[in-house]
Amino acid sequence: MDISLILIIVAVLFVTFAAILKRYKRCPSDKVMVIYGKTGKNKSGSISSARCIHGGASFIWPVFQDYAFLDLKPISIECNLTNALSKQNIRVDVPCRFTVGISTEADSMTNAAERLLGLSIDNIQNIATDILFGQLRLVIATMDIEEINADRDKFLAAVSQNVEAELRKIGLKLINVNVTDIRDESGYIEALGKEAAAKAINDAKKSVAEQNRFGEIGKAEADRDKDIRIAETQRDTRIKTAAANAMAVQGENTSKIDIANSDAMRREKEAEAARIAVAAEKVQAAKALQEAYQSERDAELARAEREKATQQANIVVPAQIDKERQIIEAEAEAEKLRRTAKGEADAIYAKMEAQARGTLEILTKQADGFAQLVGAAEGDAQKAVLMMISDRLPELVKTQVEAVKGIKIDKVTVWDGNNGKDGKTSTANFISGLMGSVPPLQDLFKMAGMNLPEYMKGKEVAPEDQEPAKKEGK
Repeated sequence: MDISLILIIVAVLFVTFAAILKRYKRCPSDKVMVIYGKTGKNKSGSISSARCIHGGASFIWPVFQDYAFLDLKPISIECNLTNALSKQNIRVDVPCRFTVGISTEADSMTNAAERLLGLSIDNIQNIATDILFGQLRLVIATMDIEEINADRDKFLAAVSQNVEAELRKIGLKLINVNVTDIRDESGYIEALGKEAAAKAINDAKKSVAEQNRFGEIGKAEADRDKDIRIAETQRDTRIKTAAANAMAVQGENTSKIDIANSDAMRREKEAEAARIAVAAEKVQAAKALQEAYQSERDAELARAEREKATQQANIVVPAQIDKERQIIEAEAEAEKLRRTAKGEADAIYAKMEAQARGTLEILTKQADGFAQLVGAAEGDAQKAVLMMISDRLPELVKTQVEAVKGIKIDKVTVWDGNNGKDGKTSTANFISGLMGSVPPLQDLFKMAGMNLPEYMKGKEVAPEDQEPAKKEGK
């Protein structure tokens, strides 16, 4: 017995230890384990809806707690935003690709456990897509096209700030955002590109002109140095000639420098004028398109309001009136049916109750009469029945007589070959047989399980037999 008890205790301890080990759950590094059920209170003192663990393990209490996992794998979402309205009321197309995932921050994990637990990747992607589209439109509406196109870092920072704040509410985190290309339907961005290209070309032309000018100056200086060296070697004989040539060359170089400077300034002014003209033309075209889009939008909004009011008046209002009319008619019909049914039910109940009371009264009176009749017969039920039959005897005799009452003897014709016996005619035999077919009272009493008294059978009754009858008559 002691060894068996020890084995049982060991088995129980082993099973308990195995159950405890089975309920001890570890969380993988690419998942968040959410423990829900009775999880206690959080830091603020309120009841916690779930407890989230990342990269650890915990014991799951049976019955009171259960667990599930949230996947931390990144989710790539393509947001090809089209016709987004910028701050300048110019519609642009901004194709973007966002990479999001479940956040591992404490508050964000709790939000993810409350709002995303049990959802598939497609459902989470749809929710995040709606948030991304809305925030992307909001950021574009607060920036000019020049800022969006030129300062991509500022645009991406604004998108990240707005999107991440909204994604944190449902437990997601923005990992990366990539803007591939920005286009607009009015050609404003293309015009800005052409303007930048024209400016670069003009700057290049200006640089070439300056380099040409520097080259001419260097060449002139080299020629001057060469002439000076020649003049020094010839010394006395050609000093004046060399000096004159040098002065002539110097004047010529000065003239060429002035010409080059004048050409450079002219080209610079032409390029500046061309740039200003192109920019002014594009700005005016953009303003015209902006005003046209604004007018079209106002017209479309007015038309939409008019169509909405028309549809409201033509469809919604009659439908509402018809609905209320049908409801009132249905309620009236239902009330009528309820009242009719209640009246019929009350009438049936009153009729059945009256019939029941009448039947009960009849049966009660009959029972009282039967009781009194049996009492008068000194408790003998057979005598009581005889008394009742005696009371109904005239009706029984009348019933027998009624059987042949309607026969008209003068209308009866019998064909039997005139074979009458004992002086009886055929008609007499027919009448006798007809009367004989009526059951006598003796047979009726036998049918009821009783015997007809001897004095009613037409027989002589002895005096000693009459005494009881007389006593009973008394």
